[in-house]
Amino acid sequence: MKDTKVLLEEFAAQQHQDRLTEIYVDTGVLSYQNERYQKAIQKYEELYGSGEVELFSAAGRSEVGGNHTDHQHGEVLAASINLDAIAVASKLEENVIKLLSDGYPMITVDLSELEKKDAEEGTSAGLIRGMVYGLKKNGHQVGGFQAYVTSDVLNGAGMSSSAAFEVLVGTILSGLYNDMSISSVEIAQVAQYAENVFFGKPCGLMDQMACSVGGLIHIDFADPEHPIVEKVEVDFSAYHHSLCITDTKGSHADLTDDYALIPQEMKKVAEFFGKDFLREVDAKDFYKNISKIREKCGDRPVLRALHFFEEDVRVEREVAALNAGDFNGFLQTVKESGDSSFKYLQNIYTNKDVQNQSVSMGLAVSDSILKGHGVSRVHGGGFAGTIQAFVADDFVEEYRTMLDSVYGAGSCHVLKVRPYGGIKVLE
Repeated sequence: MKDTKVLLEEFAAQQHQDRLTEIYVDTGVLSYQNERYQKAIQKYEELYGSGEVELFSAAGRSEVGGNHTDHQHGEVLAASINLDAIAVASKLEENVIKLLSDGYPMITVDLSELEKKDAEEGTSAGLIRGMVYGLKKNGHQVGGFQAYVTSDVLNGAGMSSSAAFEVLVGTILSGLYNDMSISSVEIAQVAQYAENVFFGKPCGLMDQMACSVGGLIHIDFADPEHPIVEKVEVDFSAYHHSLCITDTKGSHADLTDDYALIPQEMKKVAEFFGKDFLREVDAKDFYKNISKIREKCGDRPVLRALHFFEEDVRVEREVAALNAGDFNGFLQTVKESGDSSFKYLQNIYTNKDVQNQSVSMGLAVSDSILKGHGVSRVHGGGFAGTIQAFVADDFVEEYRTMLDSVYGAGSCHVLKVRPYGGIKVLE
């Protein structure tokens, strides 16, 4: 731990440039990050006074393949990105967590009562309580702390701002009370539990894993208690392409039912075969029985199940293509994934508001201008939020200019895959 005054001097003198470069990859953001950390430390001092603190970071994430397969125990390809949530934090003797996140009121969570509170569903307090409860239940040390948090992960934009927040809280508890000994996989699993049970959102595990583990990772969720995580070593810059994420300015508010229906309808198909999850169903049996499944479950569950089976195969094809250096094959499979999400998974817009199709518009504009210069697809849970594109470097500025003209300046973000998930910033 270091005193806040010392940290302010060190960041002002740019003494941590190498470490920031390791974390954020892009040297073009170093000035921004230096200023950002200084402001965060200053805000902490305003809230709690000066003193010894630790700095923590949890990455946002970009899903590359496996759209809505994790909750059916499928396979995904995901990456941590160089947008993150950071915290300035220190222990408290008092058995309470005090956390102020930039732009929100102070949250106070009494740790003497860790059982779920129904009134906290859908709140950050619920997520914090769920993280503490889950880690304590797993046998780890927990305790009070005070923290200031700020994030540049786009809220409600498919980069998993909630997962980054959960992982950040878990990483703080790992750092302050467990000497950073809690594995990134376990933190992700507890984060999913907190979001499912304490927050009340039926999410899979992919978001939390990508935010917690870091890098480009292939995850097989056949056994969610022991997911298989494989690092995929690839340098997108070597293929002269950039990862672009565009915020289409759609709101995720009131979309919980749309998200919940996807796993519910997929499980209907699994139950037709007497199974709990689609991963347990033989794809050949599914195709042989489509007529009967339609009759019992309806058409959309069948289409969404079809997406699952094909998407699981596409993830393996994406990984194989990257490992073989076949970048064009990878891009083609990304495009196929996006088309399947639009046509079969049907998570591009909500049927409750067909005149608001911000994601559809972004994909249409991207398809019209990217010809030969890259590919685009829905990003994250869908229905609103962001789109993803892999764009040739010599076309990035033209692409960014066009997307910014549709959604406003600064909507299109050119990002890097960062090698770290949830971390202590300074060793």
